[in-house]
Amino acid sequence: MKPNEIDFDDIFGTPAHHLHRTDDVDTSVEAAYKVDTSELEALVYKTIESFGDRGCISDEVRAKLPGLPYSSVTARYRALLDKDLIVDTGERRKGSSTRNQRVLKIKRKLNE
Repeated sequence: MKPNEIDFDDIFGTPAHHLHRTDDVDTSVEAAYKVDTSELEALVYKTIESFGDRGCISDEVRAKLPGLPYSSVTARYRALLDKDLIVDTGERRKGSSTRNQRVLKIKRKLNE
């Protein structure tokens, strides 16, 4: 890897203890430790990236990932925003519910 490149495999993933509250029931804690956040974050990132400069709304991301539950997709936006990998452009577009949704774009391209 070159000095200024980011390792794709190291940037994705959220520690399980960040996915549940300390007072959650045991089943919620167990579920948090079974979620592969690395794979989900990478998949959502790549999907957002596929929209290019136009960006996308959540409905568009979820349409490209029909086999995944709603929350498995939408929960990844916060992690990707916090890691400064995607941005909320400030633009809004109407979703299928006719409500506005934020437009997301990748902020920086990663080296695979």
